[in-house]
Amino acid sequence: MRGNPFDEFENVLDRLSQQVEQGMGGGLQVPGSVPVDVVDTGEEYVVTADLPGYETDDIELTLSDGTLRLEASKAESEEHYEGQYVRRERSKTTANRRIRLPEPVEEDSVSAGYENGVLTVRLPKVGGGEESKEIDIE
Repeated sequence: MRGNPFDEFENVLDRLSQQVEQGMGGGLQVPGSVPVDVVDTGEEYVVTADLPGYETDDIELTLSDGTLRLEASKAESEEHYEGQYVRRERSKTTANRRIRLPEPVEEDSVSAGYENGVLTVRLPKVGGGEESKEIDIE
């Protein structure tokens, strides 16, 4: 005897729903976005972002209204070779991410560092203002 077709359809929907949930929780990457980790240490938030291939001057960080805005842009590769390209994927790239912080942070004490393609931003908790503040990367 053949099963109810609606039961099979419901099973397919359940499997699809599980796959979407796993993808969202497992770091589903949106093109042009930057993968980040945000850790609450109790005293500060530490944001770590992967930005391989960028220089410090290519990255802009801004903190405004409790949101950290990260934008990175690099120009097309300057390397030119004689001949015709068979494949060219290294063109101008941009990446961005906005991270809403759960609590206010002390904007004057925010620091950022960039090493080996990894950006680390430290945002001490407490305080905060309404103005936008650009963050220098060391």
